[in-house]
Amino acid sequence: MRFGICNEIFDGWSLDDTFAFCAKAGYDAVEIAPFTVAPYVTEISAERRREIRASAERHGIAISGLHWVLVKAEGMHLTSPDEAVREKTARYLVELVDCCADLGGDRIIVGSPKQRNIEPPVTFEQGWEWATDCFRDAVKRCEERGVVICFEPLAPSETNFINTAAQAIEFVGQLDSPAFKIILDVKAMSSEAISIPQIIRESHPHFAYFHANDANLKGPGFGDTDFRPIGAALREVGYDGVVSVEVFNFEEGPEVIATKSLEHLKATVA
Repeated sequence: MRFGICNEIFDGWSLDDTFAFCAKAGYDAVEIAPFTVAPYVTEISAERRREIRASAERHGIAISGLHWVLVKAEGMHLTSPDEAVREKTARYLVELVDCCADLGGDRIIVGSPKQRNIEPPVTFEQGWEWATDCFRDAVKRCEERGVVICFEPLAPSETNFINTAAQAIEFVGQLDSPAFKIILDVKAMSSEAISIPQIIRESHPHFAYFHANDANLKGPGFGDTDFRPIGAALREVGYDGVVSVEVFNFEEGPEVIATKSLEHLKATVA
């Protein structure tokens, strides 16, 4: 397993400074939230993409991929009853694939709870069908560019569309592509009725990325979530991808969050 961290934790930092700090701290990769660069990835020029990729390479750190991909990208929605909105979203997902590949990443994490919520009078079945269609062209582009889209099951408190890993596996399985998988997130899995280690075992080999955080929205080791059985389950199924620190409460500051989270993961998961 390799260890990564999400760049929005370093609010106000340049990407170059973020890469430098993360490399020095011992991380293998940085996961980028596009909104920290521009509202839309279509506004990130080819030159800027080359600069970001070169900066990461200069510091000896990988860009694992993109997440929070629809935040600030106004006008996107996977289950909108408006066909034009869904078509725009589908085109934007293709743009995300190209941006990710241009940066040297190979994973796109799609959580975006607000941009997938089903609103009446849309039924769950309609939303399921429309959301699936939104991903078709992007998944094809992924196959061409060596990228994997990872759809994220999220807690019912965040979204009413796809709340369990089992549902997410069923959803991505419709397109029958190695470029369409799911991501497992510790905070999100904490909302399920079965244990996190059991979810990991039952979800293999359908997950291609892993977010490490505590149920309290902080980093691993900053709460009561026991990462030892989580690490044991990941090793048991042979997961060899990125375990990426994603937090939602930044009160300890980026340096402390990054350093202590990695120390905890290396002690419990590696």
